[in-house]
Amino acid sequence: MSELTETALVDASAARTYRAGPSGGPAAGTAVLRPRADATLPARFRRSAEATGSGAGMSTADFAGWLAERSAAHPFRVSGIPFDELKGWSFDRTTGNLAHDSGRFFTVHGLRVRAGEGAAAREWQQPIINQPEVGILGILAKEFDGVLHFLMQAKMEPGNPRLVQLSPTVQATRSNYTKAHGGSAVKYLSYFTGLRPARVLVDVLQSEHGSWFLHKANRNVIVETREDVPPDPDFRWLTLGQLGELLLRDNVVNMDARTVLACAPNLRAEPEALFSDTELLSWVTTEKAGHQVRAEPLPLAGTDGWVRTESAIRRPDDRFFRVVAVRAEAANREVSGWTQPLFEPVATGVTAFLAGRFGGVPHLLVHARAEAGFLESAELGPTVQCVPDNYTGDARHTVPRFLDTVLRAGPADIRYDVLHSEEGGRFLNAVSRHLIVDVDVAGLSVPPPGYRWVTPGQLNWLVRHSRYVNVQARSLLSALNSGAVKL
Repeated sequence: MSELTETALVDASAARTYRAGPSGGPAAGTAVLRPRADATLPARFRRSAEATGSGAGMSTADFAGWLAERSAAHPFRVSGIPFDELKGWSFDRTTGNLAHDSGRFFTVHGLRVRAGEGAAAREWQQPIINQPEVGILGILAKEFDGVLHFLMQAKMEPGNPRLVQLSPTVQATRSNYTKAHGGSAVKYLSYFTGLRPARVLVDVLQSEHGSWFLHKANRNVIVETREDVPPDPDFRWLTLGQLGELLLRDNVVNMDARTVLACAPNLRAEPEALFSDTELLSWVTTEKAGHQVRAEPLPLAGTDGWVRTESAIRRPDDRFFRVVAVRAEAANREVSGWTQPLFEPVATGVTAFLAGRFGGVPHLLVHARAEAGFLESAELGPTVQCVPDNYTGDARHTVPRFLDTVLRAGPADIRYDVLHSEEGGRFLNAVSRHLIVDVDVAGLSVPPPGYRWVTPGQLNWLVRHSRYVNVQARSLLSALNSGAVKL
C-alpha cells in the first residue's frame, strides 16, 4: 500500500506535521507523525460484531436465498477424471512430479520428513503441494450508518462440498491476479494493490495447511475505503455480526474468509491471564526451537508408501489423503472451465478447542504443533486437530490427546459445533467438525507438555503476527472474533 493512499484516509486530528531541523533529518523535509495504533479500531469492529440480523447489504434471513440464487445464476459443475484427462498438467517423465505446463500455479512432489530425534523420532514420506507464490486474501471494509461492513463474495471452488461459499472480496494466487491462466481480471483487486485509496486495517502474512503445503503463505488483508464501490451481483456488504451468524451454519463461510476474520483487531478487554504475554511468547519461542523437523523434497515417483493409479495417488491402506484430478466449470470465475489436481482427505476431521475459566477469565487450550510444511517447525494449533478415522484399527497410530474428551462432550458443554470445509481451490471435500468445548479446569491447570492455556485475546494478539497461529486455530478464532461464540 503506497504512502499516498494510506495518508489519504488518516484523520487530520490524529496526525501532526513535523518539520525536520538541521540535525533532525532532511533540511527542507516535512513528515507526518501518527499514533502507532488506532485506538478506535477495536471499538469499531466490536460495534460491527454487535450488528446482527441485518445490514446495508441484506438481512441475514435473506442470505440463504441470495446464495442459492447466485448458485443458480451460473452453471457450476465438478467431476472426477483420470489423470490422463488433465489439460495443461502432466507428470514429469523423470521425477513423476505433477506440474502445470506453464510452470505457474503449483507442483505436487514428494517430501521426506523426520520429526524429533533419537528413539522417539518419526519418519515418513508423502506427497506435498509446493506453491511458492504468495496470494492475497483480502476483505474490503466500508462504513454504512456508522457501522463497518465487509464486502463478501459468493465464490465457487471445485473442492467445496457446497460448491458456492462466502469468500473474501479478493481470493487470488499471484498466478490468478497476474492472469497466468489468460482469464479475466480479479474484481476489486485495485483496492489491495495501492491503485485505489484504501486504509489498511489488517495486513499479515499467514501460513496455510502445514500437512499439505510446503512453506505456503498468503497475505491476510482488510482495507477500508470511503469511495462508492461499484456493485456486483456476486458480492454483498455484511456486518461482522452477520458473518458471525453465518459462521453458525455448516459449510457457508469458506476457509479463506475465516482466516482473514481471525486477524481482526482484538475485541476483548482482558487485563489478566494465566500467563503474561512475555511468558507466553517465551513459551512459544521455546516450542518452536525445540521441535526438530527436517523436510526434504524428493521425486513424487520415488515417494515410499504411495502408489499411483489411473485416477489417484494414495496409500495402499487408504489412510490420510489421496491426490485426485477434477474437471470444473464455473461461468463467473476468471476462467470458465479448467482441470486440476486436488488433495482429498479420507474422512471428516475434528478441529477443537477445550475452553475453561481461571479466576473468571476465559482461556483456550492451545497445542504447539509441528507440521512438515511449516517454515518455522511449529505453530499454535487447536487442542485437537486430526481425522479420527486415521487412528482406528492400527495400534501404530496413537490416538491424539484429548480427542476422547472432545468426542464424549455432552450438549451442555459444547459451545460451538459446526462443519467447515478447508480451502476448496486445493482440497476436495476436506471438511472438519469445528468445536469449542467447556471443561472443568481443576485437573488441567497444568496441562501436558506442548499445551498451554491462553486467553482468546492473547491468541488474537499472536495472530496479528506471522506464523504463530495455524490455520485451523484461526478458523475457530474467527467464530470468537465475529461474536458467533461468547465464552
